[in-house]
Amino acid sequence: MSLYSEWIYLGKFMNYQKLDPSLLMALNQVEEPNLPQLVVFIHTQQPLEASALDMLANLGISDNTSQKDVFTATLSTVSLSQLTEQSWVKYVKLSQKLHLRNSPFS
Repeated sequence: MSLYSEWIYLGKFMNYQKLDPSLLMALNQVEEPNLPQLVVFIHTQQPLEASALDMLANLGISDNTSQKDVFTATLSTVSLSQLTEQSWVKYVKLSQKLHLRNSPFS
């Protein structure tokens, strides 16, 4: 089942205009839509209302204040879809994997 047909089956629709190209590509690799595996930056409008902060907290984002406009989270595809439906979410970017340079661990 393709991601698109699975979303129609679940009755969910994602606002793809709020996603950056690398996140769109990563969505094609997701096999389990309920598993949190996408590390993202959530860019929001200011100021955030209490309901928006509550939603972020329910997604596991503990460092959320109304003064911040960018949040980091590890989300499932289902959670990402719910976020893109929110008017206070401007866009969501995939976090790039960091590699240590000049390190004995790299």
